Amino acid sequence: MTEYLPLATLLRLLAVLVLVWSPHVVRLPVWESVFILGLIGWRGLAAYKQWRMPPTWIKLLITLLAAGGVMASYGRVSGQHAGTALLCIMGALKLLEFKGRRDVMVMLFLMYFMQITHFLFSQEIWTIAYLLVCVVATTTLLVECQHRGALPLRVSLRSGGAMVLQALPLMLLLFVLFPRLPGPLWGLPADAGATARTGLSDRMAPGDIASLIESEEVAFRVEFFGAVPPQTARYWRGPVFDHFDGRTWEEGFPQLRTQAPPAVQPLDGPIRYALTLEPHRSRWLLALDMPAPTALPRDAFLGREAQLLTAKPVNERRRYELTSYLDYRLGARLTERERARYLRLPRDSNPRTQALAAQWRTRGADDAAVVRTALQMFRDEPFVYTLRPPTLGANGVDQFLFETRRGFCEHYSSAFTVLMRAAGIPARVVTGYQGGQPNGIGDYYVVRQSDAHAWSEVWLEERGWVRIDPTAAVAPSRIEQSIAAAIPAAEGLPGYLSARTQLRFYLEARWDWLNAQWNGLVLAYGPELQREFLGRFGLADLRSMILALTFGGTALLALMGLFTLRRFLPAHSEDAPLRHWRRMTRRLARAGFPQRPDEGPLDYAARVAAVRPEWAGRLQAVARAYVGSRYLENAPVDELARAVRRFRTT
Repeated sequence: MTEYLPLATLLRLLAVLVLVWSPHVVRLPVWESVFILGLIGWRGLAAYKQWRMPPTWIKLLITLLAAGGVMASYGRVSGQHAGTALLCIMGALKLLEFKGRRDVMVMLFLMYFMQITHFLFSQEIWTIAYLLVCVVATTTLLVECQHRGALPLRVSLRSGGAMVLQALPLMLLLFVLFPRLPGPLWGLPADAGATARTGLSDRMAPGDIASLIESEEVAFRVEFFGAVPPQTARYWRGPVFDHFDGRTWEEGFPQLRTQAPPAVQPLDGPIRYALTLEPHRSRWLLALDMPAPTALPRDAFLGREAQLLTAKPVNERRRYELTSYLDYRLGARLTERERARYLRLPRDSNPRTQALAAQWRTRGADDAAVVRTALQMFRDEPFVYTLRPPTLGANGVDQFLFETRRGFCEHYSSAFTVLMRAAGIPARVVTGYQGGQPNGIGDYYVVRQSDAHAWSEVWLEERGWVRIDPTAAVAPSRIEQSIAAAIPAAEGLPGYLSARTQLRFYLEARWDWLNAQWNGLVLAYGPELQREFLGRFGLADLRSMILALTFGGTALLALMGLFTLRRFLPAHSEDAPLRHWRRMTRRLARAGFPQRPDEGPLDYAARVAAVRPEWAGRLQAVARAYVGSRYLENAPVDELARAVRRFRTT
């Protein structure tokens, strides 16, 4: 092994393996990270000390224990997380059986494949930059391992970097022209993208949304085409819940979500915008309340709760354009079955809340008056908007309304919706986001996890579904300004908000703008954006894309081939003296007297003349004419040309 792979090269291979593997450390079990690092260190020490490799039975035992450890940690050996863990540990175990060139090549290609797995977890700019360094380092090793001696690092690094640079044009061509089909070309692991989410869930319980306020991750970015709605009107509609079990809200009968939505009647002008949504692995899309049913993305539709849905889960970043109305009438009619669904409450749950709602109704108040009474209660009584509400028991709404009176938006929307149902008013809970901050650099708004929000909708005769936000009655600054303005000073802001200085805000805005460009131009380059872009060049259909890709790829590969082969072709110079001189040296080479690389023209002529004195006069004439025309200013070239024509070796 040491004859094929020198110690210096092996140590470089181990260093590059650590470089490639390092980002997975935070994703792997602690025992596996420690084991891989220890194995890499042992392999380097074994090479330095010239230790023997362990016998086959020990390697087999370690391999079985490693696979068993992955199975014990994940419950399987396939999928995004378990498969990546298995690849990393098996790649490290490959170090125990280096026997020749084949094993080294397998190790290098495993390192390439390991780099691909990073894209299952992150596709951010820093990931691309880091992996580009890894690719150059691995390709440098690939070059170095083709030699039986350790090359100088600068030589192999220059060759590896040149190979990667030559591949970039082909990569760009494939990225732009390769047809983007709707969906992946192969089946991704079942848990692919599990770490990516917007933060919202398919259910809501006390404390769920409050926990999102601690995160500064971006939920989506939005660009308005025209006037920007005010802060108080920017309600981003997400999952809608109609079933309540006494504590948790969720969607009842989700299999019926594709039923026809209630009619939407716009009462004002449209607002157009483009939204870039982060992946969340669910089927719902976010939209400014209320999206127009006639201007939806190609694979989207409005469900029975006027919730924007897609045919497949959103597993990758997605950009889409929408039209919405801020003033609208939704669901002017309600069937008896629908009314019963939106009035349903668990039997014998929250009796004090139900008694309070019944008391309001016995006063002869109509539905609108009951809504006003509930909001007035939240305004006048000592309710507190807080990120740290106390834990609630079985009858959580009763405890919240009559005892603790401390809660976040999900507490208020849940309690208000229960009050409305107990009073005989159809109601449901809507979750999503509220507000959003302008970037300051780019012409777009950023909505973060901390903007997650919950509100209620009630159905009123002749008005349909009406949005009611009880949080605005308790903490109006949350809706009019931001979450930071609504949190009491005594509680303290989440860490990322309290640490935000003017300089940090300035840097964050610029970094987010860079990410937005990356997301919009690269990560969101799907079928729709590809058709739109290539349509400008007459390549919108699949046949045109394939033809352009074929001809472009062929031309590019031909140019790259010529560039690579140019070193093997005879060198031609536009310099006339050099062209004449080389014509004569080729004649001498055919006669058995090639010019050595370290030999000047006069020395070359003298050496040949010593062997063939009959050529001496003509050789010296050619050599003097070449030196004069080549290195002296204004020296004639015609004399050299005549001297070369007169010279004969026969």
